[in-house]
Amino acid sequence: MKYILVTGGVISGIGKGIIASSIGTILKSCGLRVTAIKIDPYINIDAGTFSPYEHGEVFVLNDGGEVDLDLGNYERFLDINLYKDNNITTGKIYQHVINKERHGDYLGKTVQVVPHITDAVQEWVMNQAKVPVDDDRREPQICLGGTIGDIEGMPFVEAFRQFQFKAKRENFCNIHVSLVPQPNATGEQKTKPTQNSVRALRGLGLSPDLIVCRSAKPIEMAVKEKISMFCHVEPEQVIFIHDVSSTYRVPILLEEQGIIKYFKQRLNLPINDQPSDLLLKWKKMACRYERLLKVCSIALVGKYTKLSDCYASVFKALEHSALAINYKLDLMYIDSTELEHSTEVQNSVKYHQAWHKLCKADGILVPGGFGIRGTEGKLQAISWARTKKKPFLGVCLGMQLAVVEFARNCLNWKDANSTEFDPNTKNPVVIDMPEHNLGDMGGTMRLGKRRTVFKTENSVLRKLYGDEMFVEERHRHRYEVNPELTHCFEEKGLKFVGHDTEGNRMEIIELENHPYFVGVQFHPEFSSRPMKPSPPYLGLLLAATGTLNAYLQRGCKLSP
Repeated sequence: MKYILVTGGVISGIGKGIIASSIGTILKSCGLRVTAIKIDPYINIDAGTFSPYEHGEVFVLNDGGEVDLDLGNYERFLDINLYKDNNITTGKIYQHVINKERHGDYLGKTVQVVPHITDAVQEWVMNQAKVPVDDDRREPQICLGGTIGDIEGMPFVEAFRQFQFKAKRENFCNIHVSLVPQPNATGEQKTKPTQNSVRALRGLGLSPDLIVCRSAKPIEMAVKEKISMFCHVEPEQVIFIHDVSSTYRVPILLEEQGIIKYFKQRLNLPINDQPSDLLLKWKKMACRYERLLKVCSIALVGKYTKLSDCYASVFKALEHSALAINYKLDLMYIDSTELEHSTEVQNSVKYHQAWHKLCKADGILVPGGFGIRGTEGKLQAISWARTKKKPFLGVCLGMQLAVVEFARNCLNWKDANSTEFDPNTKNPVVIDMPEHNLGDMGGTMRLGKRRTVFKTENSVLRKLYGDEMFVEERHRHRYEVNPELTHCFEEKGLKFVGHDTEGNRMEIIELENHPYFVGVQFHPEFSSRPMKPSPPYLGLLLAATGTLNAYLQRGCKLSP
């Protein structure tokens, strides 16, 4: 097993996840089996209880793990399926060690950060690195891991300082991602932050084998030589990644700077110097992305619109689908509260700007979420999509609100609501699931990959999924459509075309006599891949560009 540790310096959010994923993609293109581990220093057991404004979206895995969004990058780039134990947190490690102490595994010794916590980290990494993540179920050959260098991550840094000797030099490599800023005042690229960052890492006992420098513009050769000299590495060990038009370009930039040859020598890898067809496909995809001329605009109506990372997987799923049909995605984020009447009273300019965006969009998407804030604005957007025949996709809460909107405006149940927002509503069209635990919040939802069975052949989504009898997608919800009321909706044209294996839980809705009005209880964005777009999102883009019927008539084959 070869281990590649990716550390970050100068600032957080510098792109460790994308760079680690890109390196994994390059190594996979050389025929190696790659897995990935993300290390987060927070004390939470997992990411499930975070607000999206803390660390971005919560990514859900097949086994129900609620994890950091970087694992989503790993899965999309490497086309693998990870597990909850591929995300290590301080909380998980301490809980594991404390449970062992309570069990008496330490034979009465004083339990300390060193060696017990650091040993637990190393043991966890070694065990998880062996777990197959590809469809062929073979053990990985490369394990990529990411951690950070601030004070709360010190036990992890110390664990890897020890681990580099346990794994041996030929099996362990450290990549340090740093920032090369370019102040507007001088226009000069500054190397001092990178020098200080590398010096601090060395002081902790880790010496970077590769220094990946992030910058706004391409870095000059003189800067590369300066970093090489002051950071005690060869010039070819300094890699530059400037801001690019798409993340698909990052693996290509790395490969062009000789990273395959370096890894082959440094880790003694049994590979050729040239990448395989996989990286050539990435190159073609990156070039195609940059040449796109036709634009499709989608309005994303949500409540976490101030930070794009809150909907990272949704954006990627839309981007994959747009690229598949040769369109450039114009994603317009609309804060759902700005569509509400209260905003019209308080700030009419914001209100009219939000509605202008919604009206000019080719399609409308209402993603998942929690809490009552902004729900009336989402209901307004759904009503607009339904009445104006605008292509619409509702995901999780988006589907539930589509049911609420239909009940209020088509069934004339004016107080119809979800018990999440109004526990005393007379028409509870969305209700708590029986297994909903009102005590603990963490890990108590219906999580992970579940089967959805189509109950009719006359379904747009079934055709988009290749006319399969069932699909398996990832879930994350506490509430569900009330199964006792579904017949009222079906009589008026809102069809529940998919349900769970028992037939009690509604999973997919489709509206009759509408170009594309679809809601799904699951989160299809989590399984979207750059070369395998998610069918519900692909359907939205096809409908928004007016090409859905032609696509279905071709037997769900994309035009060349």
